Amino acid sequence: MADLHWKRIVVKVGSALIAPHKKGCSSHFLLGIAQFIANCRAQGCQVVLVSSGSVAAGWHRFPGVSDPNVSTKKAMAAAGQADMMATWDKLFDFPSAQMLVTHGDLRDRERYISIKDTLFSLLEHGLLPIINENDAVTTDKLKVGDNDNLSAMVAAAADADALIICSDVKGLYTKNPNLHDDAKLIKQVTDINADIYAMAGGATSDVGTGGMRTKIQAAEKAISHGIETVIVDGFDSNSFNQLLKGQNPGTLFTPFEHPMQEHLHWMTHTSQAQGELIVENDFDADLEQQNTQLTSDDVVAIKGNFSVGDTVLVRKGDGTKLAKAKSNYSSCLLNFIAEQDDRDFANDVQQKTGPIISDKNIAILE
Repeated sequence: MADLHWKRIVVKVGSALIAPHKKGCSSHFLLGIAQFIANCRAQGCQVVLVSSGSVAAGWHRFPGVSDPNVSTKKAMAAAGQADMMATWDKLFDFPSAQMLVTHGDLRDRERYISIKDTLFSLLEHGLLPIINENDAVTTDKLKVGDNDNLSAMVAAAADADALIICSDVKGLYTKNPNLHDDAKLIKQVTDINADIYAMAGGATSDVGTGGMRTKIQAAEKAISHGIETVIVDGFDSNSFNQLLKGQNPGTLFTPFEHPMQEHLHWMTHTSQAQGELIVENDFDADLEQQNTQLTSDDVVAIKGNFSVGDTVLVRKGDGTKLAKAKSNYSSCLLNFIAEQDDRDFANDVQQKTGPIISDKNIAILE
């Protein structure tokens, strides 16, 4: 890392920093983060803030509730979101704007582009976008589930240079530092592999929903888009002083030298497969080749219900995942074609409609 050279960054702040004791929002740990954001903006670096904490911030509004059900948690999120935004507003002398999104918004290409356009417009006019998952209305089917991964999706949508994830530890350790005295901080990661994931334990806070594993997942999403990612101790204000000096206070994940193309990154890491196309175990076609197109003859099974334009997973019968792609057919039509004894029928349909998927809308999974 050099001196602050970023033009646009995303800062992710978790629930434990917003409302440490579930007794409402506290500015105690947020002052240093707010000052860091202000300093970045003063140096010409645009900032997007992804802020968890609505449930934790609203918890105290429901006295006597120790184990809230789903609907009560949604109500807590609705109450806490207002308090959270008010707390951030008090810490800034520049305007901010609230954006509440769900995974349903992000995985729909049209809404994803709309989110990008709104972000760019806010940044262009000098506002600080503050983004959170819309916990008050989202469902299990439509939610990201943790703001670490959400922050990586936002960083990709914002074309950010860096993603800074504020944690309750300095970064990624060889072991859980709360349990092992000999745990060592890993200062830099150049390749996220199984060994890196093995070092990530569960959540160390009882307030948030994410642990180190979700932070590694977020880093993996971000670096594949060419976004430098740093996990830092958000409770230590010195972390942000070091970042402003171009120093690494935690764990730095270096970005891909050749990032994925934007639409392929979205399909791989943000879009969610609505169904599956199963091919034979010995299927060996190179789906990225322009002259290779998946047809009904290649598909041995169709799983799920999906429409034209939805993202589907292409995998072998043994479970090997090959690709995510945009389907040119609905599951209904594909099942109808599969039920026909006359193969000429399938050929006629595909001559008129084209292949099930084409090389222009496919992301190969490795």
